[in-house]
Amino acid sequence: MTEDTRVRLDKWLWAARFFKTRALAADEIDRGRVSVNGQAAKASRELKPGDRIMLRQGAVQRTVDLLALSTTRGPAPVAQTLYAETPDSIAARVKAAEDRRLGAEPAQAMEQGRPTKRDRRKLVDWQRWSASADDE
Repeated sequence: MTEDTRVRLDKWLWAARFFKTRALAADEIDRGRVSVNGQAAKASRELKPGDRIMLRQGAVQRTVDLLALSTTRGPAPVAQTLYAETPDSIAARVKAAEDRRLGAEPAQAMEQGRPTKRDRRKLVDWQRWSASADDE
């Protein structure tokens, strides 16, 4: 791209493969999850090389420095040349991935799951007998 090319923020985020569609990128920007140079941004904001973009993808906050502009979405290796992620951002992303990997499995925290067919029969039987005892 040439120096005088203008690229919108939502289009660049889509071209750099941070979001699958431009609509998703614009939606995240509207929700305030993307900022440029520390300021809240709009989807129509024009970018220039050297801008610092902070965006949140899920629970992970990413900070990238814009290296090049592009309006077309290409292969992932080409998209990765458009930006450089800061070392702090990489470290935070690796730590979050490690925490998720080492975290407890939510299903294992449950002491009991769904009742089995046998358990349901016992519950129905117990409710039937207890109800008749209360009616007297």
